[in-house]
Amino acid sequence: KMLRAVTRGVARVGAGGLGGAPAAASARWMSGASEYDLVVIGGGPGGYVAAIKAAQLGMKTACIEKRGKLGGTCLNVGCIPSKSLLNNSMLFHDAQHKFAERGIKGEFELDLPTMLGAKETAVTQLTAGIEYLFNKNGVDYIKGHGTITGANTVSSKGDDGEVSSFTAKNIMIATGSEVTPFPGGGIEIDEEQIVSSTGALSLKKVPEHIVVIGGGVIGLELGSVWGRLGAKVTVVEFLGHIGGVGIDMDIAKQFQRTLKKQGVNFMLNHAVMGAEKKSDGTLSIQIKDTKKDTDKTIDCDTLLVSVGRRPYLENLGLEAVGVGLDDKGRVAVNDRFQTSVPSIYAIGDCIHGPMLAHKAEDEGIICVEGMLGGHPHIDYNCVPSVVYTHPEVAWVGKNEEDLKAEGIEYNVGTFPMSANSRAKCNQDSEGIIKVLGCKKTDRMLGVYMVAPAAGEMIGEAVLAMEYGASCEDVARVCHAHPTQSEAFREACLAAYCGKAINF
Repeated sequence: KMLRAVTRGVARVGAGGLGGAPAAASARWMSGASEYDLVVIGGGPGGYVAAIKAAQLGMKTACIEKRGKLGGTCLNVGCIPSKSLLNNSMLFHDAQHKFAERGIKGEFELDLPTMLGAKETAVTQLTAGIEYLFNKNGVDYIKGHGTITGANTVSSKGDDGEVSSFTAKNIMIATGSEVTPFPGGGIEIDEEQIVSSTGALSLKKVPEHIVVIGGGVIGLELGSVWGRLGAKVTVVEFLGHIGGVGIDMDIAKQFQRTLKKQGVNFMLNHAVMGAEKKSDGTLSIQIKDTKKDTDKTIDCDTLLVSVGRRPYLENLGLEAVGVGLDDKGRVAVNDRFQTSVPSIYAIGDCIHGPMLAHKAEDEGIICVEGMLGGHPHIDYNCVPSVVYTHPEVAWVGKNEEDLKAEGIEYNVGTFPMSANSRAKCNQDSEGIIKVLGCKKTDRMLGVYMVAPAAGEMIGEAVLAMEYGASCEDVARVCHAHPTQSEAFREACLAAYCGKAINF
């Protein structure tokens, strides 16, 4: 509803400004011959989407990207390549271990170079697709490192060292994030044996034993990939649970049990203190049990450092132009995504909020609409999170711990995927759906899913919460049978009246 209102407001912004006739898509808004209405620094999901939206709304737009390929971390070394490997490694695992029980017999072997090649093909096609969209919508693509040199000026330094300067009515920082190095610098990443998420996407062989530092989304996804392909996987997590920020504790426990059945080993409440390369080429990892205050050592041949990400703000010129940061080193913005310099905006991983591609995309769109007189608004409580393991884990809204801390009384409705007919037919019924509803009003407050298609199913929950639906609202909506989405309906039924039908 809010996004529609913003769009309607923008549609009234014509060539003459607010209240004028609707602008044609090809119109340029308040542009001089040598200046842009908007220069976006960063061509990742937030930046490229913002640039396209701005051009569609008639703004003369340029996007500066230093990587040489559009799409940012997500398309090049993040979301997209990891999903290719997750999908294909799952097919290989099923072929090795589950095809026979489905009546499919045969010998299957891993061709790792071809699997990695399929990943690169997906990346190449999608990054090229963004260039096509830039051309289609009239966005100028500038290859180089962008630096803000004034409230309305930006420079771009190309690989050849040549510097170009641009004038812009508005500047948007959409530079994303980078891998957080190991705290204290005690472990150096070489992207060969000691790898970040980037190196873990391109290992030349399947490790015998991979140790993953960090039990968050990235570590669990990449650990799953190499575990399916034959590696022993050990996850070392400082906290007492897996899944990262925002996950419900019941769901985290179920998730851990599921991965443990798949062969993933967990060392919770443990801290990695350091790593040494041994003479035989293996690694010795020093670990401390933070509960028992004891030390131990484990050996492996590959170490994945996955301790989070941090805003990428290198050589942007922020201090020189007076753009302020918050106490966590992120660009500080107001509710219109303006920085301390009104003509400079920021979105995505470099500002507050979850570091998610879809969050950055939404911010990019409504930020641009706000520049043209719209009224930006995003409800971060309705931004979903997904872990693309198998089964997938997805959630939106508040968890039980949040509600208890806020003193909100709530009802819980659950439904196991083992009672879902489609999951049974697919012989893939691991998981549970959990719905939290307000005890007084029945308003849906949070939804947590562990299911084969949780990443797709969570969209219905997001839509329901965005429109303020009650659990009963969803429970009374007809869902096709047999589908996995029926499990969500049943959990909503249990939340609002206490009982599901099929369990």
